[in-house]
Amino acid sequence: MSTVTPVALTCGEPAGIGPEIAPRARAVLGRELPFFWIGDPLHLPEGTAWAAISVPREAAAVPPDVLPVLPHGFAGLRRPGRPDPAQAQGVIDVIARAVALVQSGEASAVCTLPINKKALKDGAGFAFPGHTEYLAHLAGGAEVVMMLACPGLRVVPATIHIALAEVPRALTPEGLEKVIRITHASLIRDFGVAQPRLAVAGLNPHAGEGGAMGREEMDWIAPLCDRLRAEGMAVAGPLPADTMFHAAARARYDVAICMYHDQALIPIKTIDFAGGVNVTLGLPFVRTSPDHGTAFDIAGLGLADPSSTVAALRMAATMAAARGA
Repeated sequence: MSTVTPVALTCGEPAGIGPEIAPRARAVLGRELPFFWIGDPLHLPEGTAWAAISVPREAAAVPPDVLPVLPHGFAGLRRPGRPDPAQAQGVIDVIARAVALVQSGEASAVCTLPINKKALKDGAGFAFPGHTEYLAHLAGGAEVVMMLACPGLRVVPATIHIALAEVPRALTPEGLEKVIRITHASLIRDFGVAQPRLAVAGLNPHAGEGGAMGREEMDWIAPLCDRLRAEGMAVAGPLPADTMFHAAARARYDVAICMYHDQALIPIKTIDFAGGVNVTLGLPFVRTSPDHGTAFDIAGLGLADPSSTVAALRMAATMAAARGA
């Protein structure tokens, strides 16, 4: 029987593929690492083998082909592809419950299955842009950074869900420095990289090409990188983004700091579309998530691929072990 503290897997949006992914992930992982699902067992697909637990440590005693479930009642049954506003508060409460279990030491990490922000806003007045901001709130207002990771690449977008036209205004020396420092500290603490190598992308084509295609690199990105290097950080850049992601280039750094959403996510989704993991850096606890959404279009059809969730659970357990959780 495993004595490792289990990972808490939240149910996510019941109308999405989350309830289908959880038992499939259990089938893949078996005894490899202990985790338990928090949600309403009535939302699991018909025929799912599951066992109720009352506290997380009981997950270790559940057979490897059975999903350990910490029951959390919801209002109503699951309707695949059709979010029920009455269930929105339950989704939010499950996230908060998982965080509380990690904070108390009963769970080692939080792995979150996808939510639907509109459903939460419509049904419960959810005031946060997404999971990340809510988790930061639960952590007391922690400053956080989003990382996407797969075995061949880690990327961090310095700006995330904003229009491309807003990116130059949103990027500031102070903001980029904060992203770099949080990422650097997390690579040491959570990933066991003793001397992290960070590659910083330019904002403009060819990293501005000496000012011919934009001045942000010359005016403040390069000076920031120079200052961090003077402190002893292994920071390369600003680099032309179009030459940063081929295999030889990726071997020269541990993480790529990108200036905007697609600059970071296009390469990682190209390299490993099914196995990417969303990681929130800067929290006082470990949080990972599969890098996909609720997939309402295939919910209930038995087509959900658990690969990203399996990768997210594995990464959560590895990061928690690095922290000694």
